[in-house]
Amino acid sequence: MAKAILYLEDGTAFEGQAISSDGESAGEVVFNTAMTGYQEILTDPSYAGQIVVMTYPLIGNYGVNDEDVESDHIYVKGFVVKEFCRHHSNYRATKSLIDYLKENRILAIEGVDTRALTRHLRVRGAMKAIISTQDFDPKSLARKLQSLPSMAGSDWVKEVTAKRKYIWNASGDSSDVPLARKSESRPTLKMARREGQAVKYKVAAIDCGMKRNILRILESLDCEVHVFPANASVKDINAIHPDGLFISNGPGDPAAVSCVIDTVRRCVGKLPIFGICLGHQILGLALGGKTYKMKFGHHGANHPVKDTLGNRIGITSQNHGFCVDIGSLSAADVEMVDMNLNDKTLEGMRHKKFPVLSFQHHPEAAPGPRDAQYLFKYFIEMMDQHAEKR
Repeated sequence: MAKAILYLEDGTAFEGQAISSDGESAGEVVFNTAMTGYQEILTDPSYAGQIVVMTYPLIGNYGVNDEDVESDHIYVKGFVVKEFCRHHSNYRATKSLIDYLKENRILAIEGVDTRALTRHLRVRGAMKAIISTQDFDPKSLARKLQSLPSMAGSDWVKEVTAKRKYIWNASGDSSDVPLARKSESRPTLKMARREGQAVKYKVAAIDCGMKRNILRILESLDCEVHVFPANASVKDINAIHPDGLFISNGPGDPAAVSCVIDTVRRCVGKLPIFGICLGHQILGLALGGKTYKMKFGHHGANHPVKDTLGNRIGITSQNHGFCVDIGSLSAADVEMVDMNLNDKTLEGMRHKKFPVLSFQHHPEAAPGPRDAQYLFKYFIEMMDQHAEKR
């Protein structure tokens, strides 16, 4: 294995061995505390532009398969672990994680003291970093990082959004676009809608980097999901006469995605709106609030959240580096409905006058616990109530 280095913008370096491709790759380095779900993490578009450090020491023991992907390909800029498992064991596996990374030419390194690295990132915060198997000169690596844009202010949505509109269909081909997939099995709130079964809701979904399990769950709830690229206009959305609007998760700084913010702002009060993660942040901005960059963000599958609507506490899957400042929103219009129990940050909000609801965490899980999947039913209830008023 080739020698590799992970060099951070504050001058700290960690040595390891490259297990996949050679070369260099740079991005914002963050740590993820999930013990499993590495395939979903790798294919989550929300990680575009980031190098992911897994805190669990042994990664890859159950291999990878064709079903547990959340998008078309791997989006991370790099993958850092303590040790890769050489002998995976899982009846669903089709190949090893190492082979998967090699095939996708993802620069991944092992042998790194991930415990020390995670502690460093918690103390100093997420920062730019570069993985290299070619250049080990600190001055040279530092110069390369200086030219790398910061995550704050960067629009990564344009790199991951759909190229054109399509209708999601998990069991066959889409009528609009080549992005529909073969039949994909994953437990959701109920069994997937049967072929020929009537569709109850038509949902317009703005794709900011959407995970497939969101689409699977919406489909299982009798929704026909029309997925729009991030630059879709209000006219484009209204053309399908939707029952509701969904804004997806995605990467980067929400404040940089001005086109989606403007579109959502113009839809408030006219359609039921449901947002997840970046979609939650975009809603906050569309409602006149502000977002801020977190020190090291929330990345993992073990974050406790209190839901005041359902009066319950759930363990949630999270992946975000920005947060909505609840204090920047009008208390007369918006209220907090979910709170992170670790740091008291905003995890969910709703509008007091209009059918608008959003959550910072991932109720679709993938990876992680399914404690919060019931939150999708709030969106269904909003569409039902809106239909009754029309």
